[in-house]
Amino acid sequence: MDLKTTLQTDGIDVPENFFYNIQKYKEHLFKWNKIHNLTGARDEATMDEFIYDAVFPVSFLPHVDTLLDIGTGAGFPGMILAMALPNTEVTLVEPLTKRAAFLQFIKADLGLKNVTVVKKRVEEMESEVFELITSRAVTQTKMLLELSKDFRDSSSKLLFYKGQKVYDEIEDGVEGMKHKVITTHNRHYLLLGEYV
Repeated sequence: MDLKTTLQTDGIDVPENFFYNIQKYKEHLFKWNKIHNLTGARDEATMDEFIYDAVFPVSFLPHVDTLLDIGTGAGFPGMILAMALPNTEVTLVEPLTKRAAFLQFIKADLGLKNVTVVKKRVEEMESEVFELITSRAVTQTKMLLELSKDFRDSSSKLLFYKGQKVYDEIEDGVEGMKHKVITTHNRHYLLLGEYV
């Protein structure tokens, strides 16, 4: 089953131009990856898995106006979410020059007006409150809560893309925040915040 069919079968609602943008994104990422080694996804099947993984939360997230993705890398999940949520202002934070340059290129090439790329470590950013903060494969939950503290308030939601160790990380301290874990066949999504 291709990506489009899988998303439609799973009831994941994305805009009309999502698949066009994803196709262009994949073509560029394959080219850049040969030179710059931006991601471990080296074939179409793995890339589609990464994209599905990134966009799946659209099926359960409420609408948000602002989103901060910490450590976007080659675009997972922040750039993919930006394509799926055109009415959300998405800020992608990526300190590595080659990755930030790729994100900036994708933003320009696809005309993604809802994307801002920040080439910094999140700790170096000015404090600003976002409605949703996401992160995938950056660090442990406790550290992500520390890194994100200047960018959220009591109504902000957090969505961390995790593996099996998520339950150990919850025990290790989520500051008594409300949380739940949503699982798919190869991913655990840790949702934190008041609306959970």
